[in-house]
Amino acid sequence: MKKTTIIGIGLALVFLTNACKQDGNESDAYGNFETTEYMISAENSGKILNLEIEEGDVFTQAQQVGIIDTTQLYLQKEQLKAQKSSIASGIKNILSRIAVYQEQISILKKDKERIDQMFADEAATIKQVDDVNGGIQIAQKQIQSVKTENAKVLAELESVNKKIDALNDLIQKSKIIVPQAATVLEKYKEPFEMVNIGTPLFKLADLRTLDLRVYISGDQLPSVKIGQEVKVIIDKNEKENHSLKGKVSWISSQSEFTPKIIQTKKERVKLVYAVKIKVANDGLLKIGMPGEIRF
Repeated sequence: MKKTTIIGIGLALVFLTNACKQDGNESDAYGNFETTEYMISAENSGKILNLEIEEGDVFTQAQQVGIIDTTQLYLQKEQLKAQKSSIASGIKNILSRIAVYQEQISILKKDKERIDQMFADEAATIKQVDDVNGGIQIAQKQIQSVKTENAKVLAELESVNKKIDALNDLIQKSKIIVPQAATVLEKYKEPFEMVNIGTPLFKLADLRTLDLRVYISGDQLPSVKIGQEVKVIIDKNEKENHSLKGKVSWISSQSEFTPKIIQTKKERVKLVYAVKIKVANDGLLKIGMPGEIRF
């Protein structure tokens, strides 16, 4: 009689379990919400003059939130600007010398025309012809020499301009910027602290949309497609759930063993496929929060 009762209870439990599966209340996959987190690091070395962010701050667009001291960069830039002015005045002097030589050539060419005519009339000697031709050639070589000198000065000026551009870039990189809409997850530095290039300042993530990473079995895989809408379920309280809409954004092309966060060994040794579901976040969702999906 006792054995019959135990068997009866067991059959009843199996029936109830099957009934629960059949009534559609069991989810198809489980996982946790995640998002892409990224670090904002210092792009220049120096003292942080101000950093106007706190953990939890939400930014809807790109915005400057701080700056690293640029005093030395500014002084170097002013020094280069003075050097550039000096070089520019040298270029003006070179150009004026070229103008003088060109004027000399113009005068010598007029002399050449007159002497050539006199030589044709046998009123001038061959030496006079050679002298005027030689004078023109010398002036032309002087112009070429000055142009070579000018090219060197122009190259020096270009070098100074590039140094100024490099300083402008460093000054720009001294600005601490939130590059896009994001939420501040963690803050690592405070104003007046010294930082080097690459020092982490704060961590950001866009929490407007989160990814629910779930794992599905091989027999579920054929029924899941990119862009497919699914029902996402999160806990509302101990007895109730909250439903959201999600869309499949990624399906792994390779199988893997069920992650170790799954407690039972029976589940851990199964081969599954990772799937990401994009879910719009109205403030209810948090990183690491558990979720379920139903196809």
